[in-house]
Amino acid sequence: MSDDVVELRVHGAASASADQVLDVPQVEQVAGDRSGGFYRPRRDCSCDRADRVTLEAYRWADLPSGTVVRTLSLVFLLPFMLANLAIWMRPANSGSDATVRSLCRLLALTLTALYVLAVAGVTLDLIAWKCMGSSRCLAGRIWLSWLGGQPVGLRLAVLAVVPAAAIGLLWRASARPKKVFDAFRAPADEVSEHRLSGIGQWDAGPLVGRLRSIHVAAAFATLDVVLLAARAASGASAATIALAVATGAVLATCIVMLCLPPLIDRAASDQRLDRITRTVRTVAVALTIVVTVHVLASAGPWQRGGVLPGYGPILTSLFVSQTALLTALAAVLLWRRDRRRDATPLFGLGALVIAASAVSLAVAVSAELVYRVADFLDRDAPTGEGLASGLPPAFTWAIFGFLRTVLFTLVIAVPVVLISRRRRLRAAAAIVACDYPHRPPGAATRLRQVQRAIARARFTERLIPLAVVYACLAGIGTATTTLGLLELLPSESVQRYARLPGDLITFSIAFGSWGIAAIILGLTLGGIFAYRTAEFRRHVGVLWDLGTFWPRAAHPFAPPCYAERAVPELTRRITYLVGRGNAVLLSAHSHGAVLAAATVLQLPPQVSSRVALLTHASPLRRLYARLFPAYVDDEVLQEVGARVDWRWVNLWRDTDPIGGWTFSAHRTVAPVAADGPGATVDRRLRDPADVVAPPGDSVPPPIQGHRPHGSDQRYAEAAHALVERLRKPAGSGPRRADPDPPADGGRTAHRVANPSRQEG
Repeated sequence: MSDDVVELRVHGAASASADQVLDVPQVEQVAGDRSGGFYRPRRDCSCDRADRVTLEAYRWADLPSGTVVRTLSLVFLLPFMLANLAIWMRPANSGSDATVRSLCRLLALTLTALYVLAVAGVTLDLIAWKCMGSSRCLAGRIWLSWLGGQPVGLRLAVLAVVPAAAIGLLWRASARPKKVFDAFRAPADEVSEHRLSGIGQWDAGPLVGRLRSIHVAAAFATLDVVLLAARAASGASAATIALAVATGAVLATCIVMLCLPPLIDRAASDQRLDRITRTVRTVAVALTIVVTVHVLASAGPWQRGGVLPGYGPILTSLFVSQTALLTALAAVLLWRRDRRRDATPLFGLGALVIAASAVSLAVAVSAELVYRVADFLDRDAPTGEGLASGLPPAFTWAIFGFLRTVLFTLVIAVPVVLISRRRRLRAAAAIVACDYPHRPPGAATRLRQVQRAIARARFTERLIPLAVVYACLAGIGTATTTLGLLELLPSESVQRYARLPGDLITFSIAFGSWGIAAIILGLTLGGIFAYRTAEFRRHVGVLWDLGTFWPRAAHPFAPPCYAERAVPELTRRITYLVGRGNAVLLSAHSHGAVLAAATVLQLPPQVSSRVALLTHASPLRRLYARLFPAYVDDEVLQEVGARVDWRWVNLWRDTDPIGGWTFSAHRTVAPVAADGPGATVDRRLRDPADVVAPPGDSVPPPIQGHRPHGSDQRYAEAAHALVERLRKPAGSGPRRADPDPPADGGRTAHRVANPSRQEG
């Protein structure tokens, strides 16, 4: 007899292999490819299930990561990813939706301009203007001296090729993933109308293409502004003025298009809009060629010495624009905020928090890049002196602002950790007392370990106000960079107005510079280890997968969205299995639960009626409902449950720092008397299973935390119950999920007050 139920397992953020997901020694691929594929136990594998269920795994881990080179490149695109993430974190408020989208896209555009200004600061300011005009800097550097005696215009024109090539590299890199990620499309019939169902359903290619054209045009226009400002410093000719006007028109066109979401978000069939954006891009590229030739051929005199003329004011003006945009975004979010208690997760400021973090990180990395090259070119200057004299004041203020943001956040975080620790330990003690009422002799040490594990897991909720604090401080740090317009340095200003030694401030800025370098190095190593080490990826991968889950709707140079392939691929596979006569138990761990929820919303009713859902360590409520309130809320969770006829069980542990309950946080062994079928979806599992070693063993069961539940006996029981419900004729089973079994196998009949309500 052939198996009639397929248990389709979707792993979480950890880069698990297919045999680990299925918990069998040998597997074979039955569909998909190396990046995202479906696997089953090999036919000759002696691992048959007693309940005649066929195991199958969907492995998508290589979609957001891939090769080491690509992983490292994604690390350096982190500010772009955060900028793209901000637009998806906007609140569910139709009145402010268009304004928030416009502001997020304008902030994303400033990051592209900052990227160009950082590269231009290295090549045009430090090398072409300063180093090649100094015999001391050129001494012993044959790779630079070949241009040393050439006219200024020639030096600038030749080295302008470097930022132009950097723009082309981003342009090329952002277009290549399309061949991989847009290869699969789901059927559009009978799909949910909720916003979350759009993930993987709508064709993001046209929007990304339009944004890419706009950002490329703005990037080349930014390069033109730097070249024309240097040329105009000693007197602007008519040609220079005409080129400046044309460059301003290109930038203004880009800004206007981003401020019209109904225009830029039009359907893929609008070919006219695509032609307009491509025309703007083509004009910008051609204009850059003309500007470069103009700089090369201009016979006028050049200003001598100092910083590249105009570069400092342009940079500071960009920081002023970022500050203004962040302020406007905060005003819109606070003004349109839902005033009801607990109605706005993350205080309604999720988009602002991530946007400010993206700007802060981009500013710090850009300043550090420019300074590190300046430090390399200036052989003898100490770090502090180099920061004071080798950078535009805006970059020095940027490093100082980033240092202040990090230090002040740490100063606030330490008391928050200490003050909340007692409260978290008290809540954890109540849970431990409920789970292990008959404390065996000698288990006191193990019980304290469990209590501390639960307390650490509950610190996730404390990260939300800390993130808001960091965003506010980052915004203030970005605002202080505007003091660069006054040509003031932090050491001079602080010494004059705060009466602190200027040398101390100079030392702190140098320390901050090395701290930024350490962060960049840490991100690089994190990208390598996240690719190579499954255990490390289990801890940091959830953050990366959360960011790359969402399509590129703000910044086209952000890492591509893997959900554009994974969700339609899961939808197609489940539809195929049901059409073949199978029922499907969709089992999803951690971030896989988000993919599963989006998949269920795309299944036609005749398919979803043959599907059951088993989620474990799910972040749907705990993270996604708080971070993305416009896309994950009670309405969409209720619809997911209704589409599978409430054949849904969610397993969660108190020791899990990421996953949690979906509908109800009850901690009781008796069935919950509550209205609505969602009240019985959640099942809390006691973790660890016991605090003493079982017979025949020398150590107690481990604390599982966020690890998958697949090898847990309680997981097997929940899966078996759902399989039996799938095998019942349609309409014969109850619409409500089965009552919760005791979390400890029936040995406890105690009830504990819900500690999650005690955190406030």
